[in-house]
Amino acid sequence: MRKLGMIGGTSWNSSALYYEHINRMVARQLGGLSSARLLLESIDLAPYAAAQQRGDYETARQIISQAAMTLAAGGADAILIGSNTTHKYAPAVEEVTGLSVLHIADAAIAKLKADGRRRIALLGTRFTMSEDFARKPYEDAGFDLMPISNDWVATIDRIIFDELAMGIVRRDSQRAFKTLFTELAKQKADAIVLACTELVLAIDPKANVLPVYDTTEIHARAAVDWMLAGLEVARDAA
Repeated sequence: MRKLGMIGGTSWNSSALYYEHINRMVARQLGGLSSARLLLESIDLAPYAAAQQRGDYETARQIISQAAMTLAAGGADAILIGSNTTHKYAPAVEEVTGLSVLHIADAAIAKLKADGRRRIALLGTRFTMSEDFARKPYEDAGFDLMPISNDWVATIDRIIFDELAMGIVRRDSQRAFKTLFTELAKQKADAIVLACTELVLAIDPKANVLPVYDTTEIHARAAVDWMLAGLEVARDAA
């Protein structure tokens, strides 16, 4: 089995979801006492988030690059970044480690295409909803990204940083998402992409008016496919 290095702590709540998803999927596929070969470098979110919020992207890049180098030194065969927003630094991670990043957008795009989706709403932090590093992969893949109003961008960003990243789930925030989803359905969206790995804490993908794509689970599944593909190669060679 290939060894996966994971940059977590962005926040630790979604890192816990990744760890559980990946290990459950490996156990389900291999059976018995099988579990994933994982290295986890969990950063301190507070200084990293503060750097992001004040626009100090160089400091943020350095924090993520150092985490990636620690994983590479530990023998990781590839890197998973457990955060949509932090994929802003995926090119830097690949540059400093020489390892591939299992990109979250690649996994989500493959699933959306398989399901025939075209007009999607990309929800996440204000960085993810407004910057090219997150939007361009979907646009280049031919998806129509729906505009999200500035008020909703601010609301979602606040819920993520003030609540979900700290493990707080509020009923009024859950109701706000249901209101937004109803609006998007009226605007003819055919899918909602939870492009923040914490959003699934407040949103049930199975109980909404539109198909909802949880990038945390989708990314974890793609990671497991990659990890076990290495095992299949080893078996074939034997």
